[in-house]
Amino acid sequence: MANYGLPRRRLCFLFSIATVVCGLSIENNAASFTCRCMPQDACWPVDYIWARFNETVDGKLIATVPIASVCHIDSFTPYDQSQCAQLQSNWGFPATHYEHPSSVMAPVFTNLSCNPFSSKYSPCMIGNYVQYAVNATNAAHIQETINFAARHNIRLVIRNTGHDLLGKSTGAGGLAIWTLNMKHISIMDYDSSYYFGKAMKVGAGVQSFEGSDAAHNAGLAIVSGSCPTIGLAGGYSQGGGHSQLGSHVGLAADQVLEWEVVLANGELVTVSPTNYTDLYWALSGGGGGTYGVVVSMTSKAYPEMPTASGNLSFFDTGVSRDIFFTAVEMFISILPSIGDAGGASVWWLTNTTLAMTPTTIPGGTATLFRSIFSPLIAFLEQKNIQHTYYVDDFPTYYDAFQMTSPPDNITDQLLGGRLIPRTVVERNLPDLIAIFRNIVERNAGFLISGIMVNSSQVAYPNNSVNPAWRDALMDVVIGGMFDYSDWDSNVASQQLITDVLMPPLEALTPGSGAYLNEADPNQKDWQQTFYGDNYDNLLDIKRKYDPDSRLYAFKAVGSEAWTVTEDGHLCHSQGYQRG
Repeated sequence: MANYGLPRRRLCFLFSIATVVCGLSIENNAASFTCRCMPQDACWPVDYIWARFNETVDGKLIATVPIASVCHIDSFTPYDQSQCAQLQSNWGFPATHYEHPSSVMAPVFTNLSCNPFSSKYSPCMIGNYVQYAVNATNAAHIQETINFAARHNIRLVIRNTGHDLLGKSTGAGGLAIWTLNMKHISIMDYDSSYYFGKAMKVGAGVQSFEGSDAAHNAGLAIVSGSCPTIGLAGGYSQGGGHSQLGSHVGLAADQVLEWEVVLANGELVTVSPTNYTDLYWALSGGGGGTYGVVVSMTSKAYPEMPTASGNLSFFDTGVSRDIFFTAVEMFISILPSIGDAGGASVWWLTNTTLAMTPTTIPGGTATLFRSIFSPLIAFLEQKNIQHTYYVDDFPTYYDAFQMTSPPDNITDQLLGGRLIPRTVVERNLPDLIAIFRNIVERNAGFLISGIMVNSSQVAYPNNSVNPAWRDALMDVVIGGMFDYSDWDSNVASQQLITDVLMPPLEALTPGSGAYLNEADPNQKDWQQTFYGDNYDNLLDIKRKYDPDSRLYAFKAVGSEAWTVTEDGHLCHSQGYQRG
């Protein structure tokens, strides 16, 4: 049987995430706020109620033991120096976290509640981790969990892989629906008035590498993440989902044919362009964790194709700063040509290095690839700029991805993000490069990463993807070092991103937005920035399908009606109205 017991001495405590990501904390005022129950409250279910609930979910209930508890003496588990050292060495690998029912990959949203890098004498608390998780393997488990949380006024959290840079998959006092082990995959011939062709149906927990492997074995390719361990049907596709196939066939949300979803009232429904059309529209790009709990997703699949792919890195060693950034400018200037060829480019920039990892042109050739890059390569050689360059033809997109995409580790950084329109690159490139240069030269440890995806050049369906994506040439993310030992440093660095580094990018890109899965948690006017002019329609749909506001996620549609208090309570204003 699953471990549903919980040491009563380990009550959930939270020193507010608000201090780093929103600057807001309030005292619980029962007259104006309704708050979810926490373990320290009289309304929290006693152990035998949890035990009865565990029976209804087939013994799938798991009480949270923080993953780093082995690194602390006063903890849930005995201190173990060797296990702690092993955990520290594996902390940056996604599997360390997604195989665990409560660990998250963005450490800022744990509030260092139980930190493997802090002193073994420091306290290990559940903090901002969920209190319990249900290892859901079917829709019935999800329905029972939703109903239990509603009966007992408990915060409900939807958790898939924990690949979550805005903290949607965790929360103090939360009961998580953990969907990772919903692994069903089937390939079909899909026939509807909307689409005729190959399709793949994946359970909510199917990860990118699993879906891609299954598609490849069937001679197909699917839109999937550059990070192979993301959950395909989770916040990735629900939030838009960029991909190295993005310029060729569109974003992940553009591929969705059907969603199976459990609504906030517990009803299981199938939504499509012809059934629950408003909910289909909202789920396809309007963000995860707020309209319902996805059980499965059916998306388009495409015949495999020859693909050209390659990597390039160049360095500032032995050359002036101006020459190095001239090369950076030349690289950014060729991104439109890559997009026009149906390609995508993943890259990152530090003060000393630009690395492209990789550029991929599905259906293209190495000859085409080299012709696009030839002016830049000639400049690197002429100026004696140290560089490495590799390009080749591959028989399939899958083979290209496996060969040229390096394994991705977790993004334990402080973030800001912006979608950069193509017009900015074509008309204001020197200004954009000046902003990039200022960020990496004047702020030690900061980097810029980007993915060039031209999702506007292919036909895309009517869905709720942020309209800013349709004008964007690339998604750019500012990353700052996260400090596992100095929380005040993290607060200051995140504020630097919000107040100093992001405003020039925003001023250069008026009317654009940000990718809601890779953005500044402090983002001002986040409703418009993350969702564009779709927000009010999305909010209406949220209220229609979740009228009692059972589903909450940070910066998700409707979340402005909630706040987190200093002791971790999630509280809802009864008088809240937007606009």
